Amino acid sequence: MPLHTADALVLRTYKLGEADRIVVFLTADRGKKRGVAEHARGARSRFRGALEPLTEVRVAYFERERRDLVGINYAEALVTPLAAPSPEALGYSHYFAELIDEWAAESDPDERLFRLGVATLEALVGGVAVEPLARYFECWLLRLQGVYPADLALSPAAAGFVSDARRVGPAAAGELGAPAQAIRELEAVHRTLIRSLLDREPRSIRVIHELRRVPAP
Repeated sequence: MPLHTADALVLRTYKLGEADRIVVFLTADRGKKRGVAEHARGARSRFRGALEPLTEVRVAYFERERRDLVGINYAEALVTPLAAPSPEALGYSHYFAELIDEWAAESDPDERLFRLGVATLEALVGGVAVEPLARYFECWLLRLQGVYPADLALSPAAAGFVSDARRVGPAAAGELGAPAQAIRELEAVHRTLIRSLLDREPRSIRVIHELRRVPAP
């Protein structure tokens, strides 16, 4: 059973049995993997704090012959969205992870998608405004999949944001200067595109909407 060590992004987890979790994670060199983290739900689990969606981890796992699930030896958090400066930012980390999960292919490396996820996480934790960061992420995710229309009818401000997003990294998304109205316009356009491609609304959208309704302290 070959052992692999890699930096990875946790995309989602779900329960397995009484104490274990299945972890979906993305690596740059071997694509998306699904693995079993044994005893991950225990209070003293060695995986504690490392399995939040969009967490960047150093992971060690081994392949099992004729099995789809790998075995996860350990996962050490490198950058965690739990360090994000606001509940809304943490909510968006689930949104970003869900969309990456939808488009990442099983065992098919996509280094650009991995880099987009890591850079978006770093920008989120670094305090970049979540709304322009989300529109930047959506632009690039759809572009990487080759499904961002070239003929979108956008206002000049929204079109300017899309054009400028090609030239900067996620950390600069909040400095592109698009007014709030243009950001809302792009949100509606991107939401329609994503919904049509997935044939459903992303599950994490509900969390984001609920967080928006919570008044600031």
